[in-house]
Amino acid sequence: MEDIIRTKEKIEALINSLQGAKKELKARGEKKAETIANYDKVLALTILKMKNGIIKEFEGANITDPPATILEKLAKGYCWQERLELEKADAAYKSLITYIDVTEAQLNGYQSINRHLE
Repeated sequence: MEDIIRTKEKIEALINSLQGAKKELKARGEKKAETIANYDKVLALTILKMKNGIIKEFEGANITDPPATILEKLAKGYCWQERLELEKADAAYKSLITYIDVTEAQLNGYQSINRHLE
């Protein structure tokens, strides 16, 4: 009987955890989308500024009339902080999805155990 009670408590805890995680998923998805949009915007502006000579220096190195073939790579390097934020938001979103998957698997396991105990 005690095993049944403990198993049911674990099932309830996992269900509550999933409910919280699923609410958080929306917020992390929005954060991911915002950081992607921000990165794209900053990257485009940086390319324009480099092309037009407004940004003339990066990390102590002069930027003078960069060829079009490397302009995007230079701009990406210049926007490294925004890219870092994008990667962090993406990792947070993916890790929450993995957490949900693992928690659902645990829940399924406890539900199977519960059926056998009853």
